[in-house]
Amino acid sequence: MSDDETPGLIGKIKDKLIRSKEKTAEEHRHITGRVDRGHANRLPPGQHLVEKWPVLDLGVQPDVTLENWRLRIEGAVENPVTLKFDDFLALPQEHFVSDIHCVTTWSRYDNNWDGVSSKTIVDLVKPTAEARHVIFHSYDGYTTNIKLEVFMEPDVIIAHSWEGERLTREHGGPVRAIVPQWYFWKSAKWIRRIEFSPVDKPGFWEERGYHNDADPWTEQRYS
Repeated sequence: MSDDETPGLIGKIKDKLIRSKEKTAEEHRHITGRVDRGHANRLPPGQHLVEKWPVLDLGVQPDVTLENWRLRIEGAVENPVTLKFDDFLALPQEHFVSDIHCVTTWSRYDNNWDGVSSKTIVDLVKPTAEARHVIFHSYDGYTTNIKLEVFMEPDVIIAHSWEGERLTREHGGPVRAIVPQWYFWKSAKWIRRIEFSPVDKPGFWEERGYHNDADPWTEQRYS
């Protein structure tokens, strides 16, 4: 499989789910009006705790084997690279523990991640002075955007494992992004490309009524 070939997709796009989420954004549901900029509470406004990790996607899950997985890191960088899975594992590995917060109002505490830190990615590819944004591209066609300074936060990780086990397909394996300080739609599953860009490029949900930044503590759920 070439770097640009789309793998097989398991499932069917959930058009009704997508329309429902667009309506949720239009109606600004789940907004409490509370703001916690200082993170006085561990649980952001409007969230509730769960123990199990819910599975959320657009209805399809890419069938990507470890042998065929590739990660291209390119754009406004001095050293663009394409990594095979063994190359990815050969990079310095990190273990992070973080909470995650989904815009659908669930949160889960103390998730254990293993993978490559965003700092290692930045050191590897050396973004140019023009780089301002990072765009994640996934094998299912999904995209999402974050600012470069968000990508460089010390708890951001490109993860291959959760709770000591390889990420399963339904949770974004072989490799996904984890951006724990922001609503979880920014933590793209099944990533195949990390693009450093001088300009912002709103992604799938950002173009469908969701906030461009997604800070849970100020309830940046919708645009």
